[in-house]
Amino acid sequence: MIPRPTRGPSLGEVASTGRVVRCGEVAMSERETGNGNRHKPLSRAFSAPVRAMNRFLGAPGVNPDGSVRPAVGGSAVVDCGVYANGQRLPGTFTPDQALQIACSPEQENAFVWLGLFEPSEEEMFEVAKIYGLHELAVEDAVKAEQRPKLEQFGSVNFLVMRTARYVPHRELTETSQVVETGQMMIFVGEQFVITVRHGDASELGSVRANLETERANLLEQGPWAVAYAVTDRVVDHYLAVAEQVEADLEVIEEGVFSNGKNASPIQAVYQMKRELVEFRRAVGPLQRPIATIVAITPKKIGRYFRDVQDHLTRTVEQVASYDDLLNSILQARLAQVTVDQNNDMRKIAAWAGIATVWAAGAGIEGMNFKHMPELDWLYSYPAWWTIILLVTVLLYRAFRRNGWL
Repeated sequence: MIPRPTRGPSLGEVASTGRVVRCGEVAMSERETGNGNRHKPLSRAFSAPVRAMNRFLGAPGVNPDGSVRPAVGGSAVVDCGVYANGQRLPGTFTPDQALQIACSPEQENAFVWLGLFEPSEEEMFEVAKIYGLHELAVEDAVKAEQRPKLEQFGSVNFLVMRTARYVPHRELTETSQVVETGQMMIFVGEQFVITVRHGDASELGSVRANLETERANLLEQGPWAVAYAVTDRVVDHYLAVAEQVEADLEVIEEGVFSNGKNASPIQAVYQMKRELVEFRRAVGPLQRPIATIVAITPKKIGRYFRDVQDHLTRTVEQVASYDDLLNSILQARLAQVTVDQNNDMRKIAAWAGIATVWAAGAGIEGMNFKHMPELDWLYSYPAWWTIILLVTVLLYRAFRRNGWL
């Protein structure tokens, strides 16, 4: 284990003074955190007691992706590692220790990768004091309600992405959730990269393990290499979701053009369209930030981002085609509903016409007139029934021939 350098303030000193040692320079970072409470989603309410107990006991905890969360720097810290020349330095470090080691003269080409999972406002501002993050970017990272974007705050680049995960379901109904979205934020500095994840989609434990074991040459290129690996994972999940959505669209298309009770209800088709709109909002706006990253990053890492850009463009085109297909399916289903209603109205009208013959016959025979010639005829009753039945049969055949019955 690498001993902690003697120079530089501790975490408590940083929190009290707002000063941080970064590569031999002292950067002032003063922020007002405020006392407002952050509104958390209902799904996080169940995990709050567990996090509080982990903080109290110092237990490592377990992430939603199944990986172990070390108890370093707070309950939101998933992992904090220092990398030098593509290799991770042994040991467990707090965020301030990791930054000091990465900035020490003994380490060359070193940087910190700090991973956070749904941090609270206090935890995020504590990290911001250490790494000198801008308060606006920190606020966005806590709220996790941002549109995909890329912003630059001095030497720190702040990338926001929306993650996506396909939700399995037996059949599509009017309340089915098809695509679950979350958010991924990446702070890329000169000697650090901070990933902030909200939601269960696009876990990063396997990404970190893959970089450390099989792609050490990529890690040698610094923090942007981590940003590429995370972005590539998010976009790969876009492709996987798009394939699953395509399978659902095929099922819906077959159901719409099938006859009988198996036809897809229009509510299910509309629900699928809403889910596709949610997916499109995650995929489409990310094109401009990725294009900007390709332009500002060095060529060695820029070519990796171009590959991500190609995959993203493919996904955007797929989603656009799915949207057009779903519009066509929805219009076809609406047309089918209109045709079915017209068929029902024709059947009702046909039976009403046949019933009119019987009503007219009963009305004529029921009139109270003394001088009605047919009343004195012996065969008037069976003749009258014969006429009514004959007209009924002729009308039924006529309606049947024209497709009304």
